[in-house]
Amino acid sequence: MTQLRLDPHPTFQPAPGPVVLVILDGVGLGPEDEGNAWHLARTPVLDRLMGERVRGRLLASGPAVGLPSPDDLGNSEVGHNALGAGRIFDQGAKLVSQAIASGALFEGETWRWLVWPLAATGKTLHLIGLWSDGNVHSHIDHAYALVEHALATGVTKVRLHLLIDGRDVGETSALDYVEPLEAKIAAWREAGHDVAVASGGGRMIVTMDRYEADWRIVERGWRAHVQGLGRRFGSASEAIRTLRAETPGIIDQNLPPFVIGDDTGPRGPIVDGDAVVFFNFRGDRAIEITRAFETPHGGTIGVGSPAGDFPYFDRGHVPAVRYAGMMQYDGDLGLPRMFLVTPPSIERTVGEYLAQAGIRQLAISETQKFGHVTYFFNGNNSEPFSRELERYVEIPSDRVDFGERPWMKAAEIVDRTLVEIDDFQPHFVRLNLPNGDMVGHTGKLFSSIIAMEAVDLSLGRLLDGLAKRHGTAIVLADHGNCEEMVERDKKTGALIKNADGSYKPRTSHTTNPVPCVIVGPGVDDKAWAGAADAGLSNVAATVLALLGFAAPDDYRASLLAPRGP
Repeated sequence: MTQLRLDPHPTFQPAPGPVVLVILDGVGLGPEDEGNAWHLARTPVLDRLMGERVRGRLLASGPAVGLPSPDDLGNSEVGHNALGAGRIFDQGAKLVSQAIASGALFEGETWRWLVWPLAATGKTLHLIGLWSDGNVHSHIDHAYALVEHALATGVTKVRLHLLIDGRDVGETSALDYVEPLEAKIAAWREAGHDVAVASGGGRMIVTMDRYEADWRIVERGWRAHVQGLGRRFGSASEAIRTLRAETPGIIDQNLPPFVIGDDTGPRGPIVDGDAVVFFNFRGDRAIEITRAFETPHGGTIGVGSPAGDFPYFDRGHVPAVRYAGMMQYDGDLGLPRMFLVTPPSIERTVGEYLAQAGIRQLAISETQKFGHVTYFFNGNNSEPFSRELERYVEIPSDRVDFGERPWMKAAEIVDRTLVEIDDFQPHFVRLNLPNGDMVGHTGKLFSSIIAMEAVDLSLGRLLDGLAKRHGTAIVLADHGNCEEMVERDKKTGALIKNADGSYKPRTSHTTNPVPCVIVGPGVDDKAWAGAADAGLSNVAATVLALLGFAAPDDYRASLLAPRGP
């Protein structure tokens, strides 16, 4: 481990109690209208905070968090990376696009390892991933580029396994992405290339679980993608239309698994000798399916893995394939072993600096965001920097539609945080209340209003508890979501209504800035110094200042004004 050092801050003395970073996930600053769940909710605590003098707006999307374009939505992964890193790093979407544009991806060892044997054997290249242009977990342009280059390299058979989005893009926009794909496939096949869709399903039902919240999601994907088991349709568009008709009101992210085939069998199960690319670049929802393909580690390429080494579900025969991720999803665990693009190297996070300075730290959330206050905050590393000085607490999430349980575990997170502060005596605490994001993603406006009221009630209890413990709170969000729960006309900005007069739900993140409020002993009305371009990456230096440390020279500036002698 690199030896790191923090110097005393020239003007700030350590806060008398714990410094607590309170992340209200998915709560941005948007138009105060009928589509804004925060605006419609009763939130007296947040209303009071928004009147504080020590407050501002932070950029939480686009280049401010390392994404390519100002139009790129913020997300929890890059948001927590920026909060922990104190600097801006180019993120997955940008790195992959650059690697494809330069040709570096196709010149790399992993791509050659994947495709050259296929050209010789006639075996299949399988691409699994989120099929949209949301650019949060994946982008269809990346997948198209992989297919085109594979065909040009001599790969004769390609199968696509589509995870339907409806979360980072419009909630019922699947056909906007699938129908052009099917037209492209028809052109490829006319040119003599054997390309087809093999399976699919909604992202919240099939394959893309995270933090081991529900391995059944991964199992459904394994059955469909690998074994070709499941309800069979002639095409992906037929599957989507049929499943929607059978369950009126279902949104894309909740579509059940489907398999493409005919009376003779499935069109593209994964078998020995094939190659598989999971083309998502984001890690949290890619790790479990990667473990399903790669467990146990250390096996010889070309030899299948015995099912008994994997306790989460019965995989049956595990095909001996060459598996790679678009990026490495977990550096600590080395998952996957082979990957196409090197992920951002985020070193010297604020957590690592504090651990080496002897500062006790607490990270806490419920399962859905636990990895964000640990893995992503730590620069895409799962393990604590010091097991003696760091305590990670996970509150198990309910396995339900969060639109039906919008309060989630906010109360339990606050209860446990105050207990841990008294017991562990941490100097720095980071916690995440996921409601604004997880309920916002359901597209249910009323549920999101309740979610914000639950957050507000819990935040009030937390701030009262911190006041009694002389604590300082930095209250902010990692990106926007619940403040825009209705789709807008792209030209006029007006809220869009359905034919029946109801609003058309929006389930995706936003590009809105997020609030940041700092409250605690000694934080006065002259304290805020955040510049117009201040973003999430300015928070780490702010934390250090409140703990009495000067930030490293390459960290972005603190949001607090320097104090006089």
